[in-house]
Amino acid sequence: MPSHGRFAVLGNPIAHSLSPQIHSSFAEQCQHEIDYQRLLVEPGQFASVARGFFESGGAGLNVTAPCKADAFALAERPTERAADACAANLLWIDSAGDICADNVDGSGLVRDIETNLEWPVRGSKILLLGAGGAMRGILAPLIEADPASVHIANRTVANAQSLCDHFGGRVTMSSGDLASLPDDGWDLVINGLSSGWSSTQPDLPTIVPSSRALAYDMLYGKTPTLFLLQMQKAGFSRSSDGLGMLVEQAADSYERWQGVRPHTGSVIQQLRR
Repeated sequence: MPSHGRFAVLGNPIAHSLSPQIHSSFAEQCQHEIDYQRLLVEPGQFASVARGFFESGGAGLNVTAPCKADAFALAERPTERAADACAANLLWIDSAGDICADNVDGSGLVRDIETNLEWPVRGSKILLLGAGGAMRGILAPLIEADPASVHIANRTVANAQSLCDHFGGRVTMSSGDLASLPDDGWDLVINGLSSGWSSTQPDLPTIVPSSRALAYDMLYGKTPTLFLLQMQKAGFSRSSDGLGMLVEQAADSYERWQGVRPHTGSVIQQLRR
């Protein structure tokens, strides 16, 4: 396995990406020498930029919004997780020269919750807010962690129902709109609503926590998100943003490319500071 190489993260916008900082920390820890860049992708240019990167000797790519569907479409050999998500955030070339793709968002989320937060998903009643690409990307690994049930709430119920249709054979699932949530004691509530990016949180009905409840926002920032503040008021005893998920999916990528998994705890702490 290489202990060096050229890597990049592709997206638009891309200047905000923490990926170069995270991967540099991993490389320093593992005593590897890598070159990791941010690459801005203009609309319609993803395939040419990605192919050009690999043709010029690049070893691996991370992919962020809005290019994850493009990354999946480009891949000649996607993993089952990427196929479930219809999106990829990790690309590499195999020994046959084929472009391979994976989606490590869900594995990053589950590892952050179960390992970093020490909160077991197994047997939990989960409420997912949103039914877009972010939610589709995490569902397979979340279901593999063996929850008791999953309810997806979304403005457009048909989108939530389509996720139930795809994943429902693997776990007890239901769907509904955001205005009328089941009045249940939820163990885990995960926010994947796109409105979070615009600093506005929709008016949610009362979300009733269980005694061990965790509220998790896939977004992250320097201060608690509006969603997490709402959940703390609603009585959720524990809450977390998605920074750990970002670092864990980066570690999944690093392990794929380098054959060694870096320690993530110190990197998460460093970014929090």
